[in-house]
Amino acid sequence: MKLEGDSNITAPQAQVWDFLTDPDQVSQCVPGLKSMEIIAPQEQFQAIAAIGFGTVQVTFITDVTWTALEEPDHAGMKAHGTAPGSAADVVADMYLSPGADGTTDLHWTADVTVVGTIASLAARMMSSVTKVLTSAFFKCVQKHIEE
Repeated sequence: MKLEGDSNITAPQAQVWDFLTDPDQVSQCVPGLKSMEIIAPQEQFQAIAAIGFGTVQVTFITDVTWTALEEPDHAGMKAHGTAPGSAADVVADMYLSPGADGTTDLHWTADVTVVGTIASLAARMMSSVTKVLTSAFFKCVQKHIEE
């Protein structure tokens, strides 16, 4: 499943970069996050999050690795998450650029693959749930940065 989106954030690009590349800060906005641990600063972290697809709730243990940190314009990451009988892989990129009047334009893309039990049980809902979760995440990010 391919996802992408755009946001305009009322903050300087350096401030947006600092928030989005700091797992401690960005973790405040991850829906269902139970815990987050930095394994290697600026390289890898692990997150445990519960995601609900209708009546099905699954807790994923996810290892996230930065694949690119090109401050302050581009960051890439890959993630591999596991849950009982299921797995998810994500490859994501974010691109920041100066917007009008000191704002920052954010464009992001994500390629998500889910396999196993959760994929078969929640196939019909996966796209809509994922869109709701990403929308909530980016609204929260924008709110935290702009405060």
